[in-house]
Amino acid sequence: MKVLVPATIVLLVIAAGCASTASRLGASATLASTSGSTVSGSVHFTELKDGEVEVKADLTGLTPGMHGFHIHEKGDCGDNAKNAGGHFNPGSLAHGAPTDVSHHAGDFGNVTADAKGEVHTTFTTHSVTVAAGPNSVVGHAVVVHEKDDDLKSQPAGNAGGRFACGVVALTGGAH
Repeated sequence: MKVLVPATIVLLVIAAGCASTASRLGASATLASTSGSTVSGSVHFTELKDGEVEVKADLTGLTPGMHGFHIHEKGDCGDNAKNAGGHFNPGSLAHGAPTDVSHHAGDFGNVTADAKGEVHTTFTTHSVTVAAGPNSVVGHAVVVHEKDDDLKSQPAGNAGGRFACGVVALTGGAH
């Protein structure tokens, strides 16, 4: 009996640890090229314990330099991603940098492609959720733009054409 109690406690601790990892909500989008570009990649979203969402982007086929990177209001990449609509903006705020107090929930700013045209970046945000609710990224499009977002022009930062697009869907786990 004395051996069973410690063993049971160890199993419960292990099970609780696994449950907390498995219970993290995850979502992802596979981005395909639009507008004749060669841009493609994936973006993964993981909701963390503190309410932040970790965003991990892996993209290829870009020109070196900065490119606007946003969540758009609709989950439709048709017509060279024009069907995705404007930036995801459930709070009806002005466009701005992700560090500004007031900005669209979908304003992720810019990603920077290296000399090979690749982006491999991870960042966190409080602007969106993976869980259901008004700020959930699920069902919305991720769009990579031709040019850099100037982080101030209204309504969308003057980032140019839409070079890749993918719709965010739940994945059921952490990444």
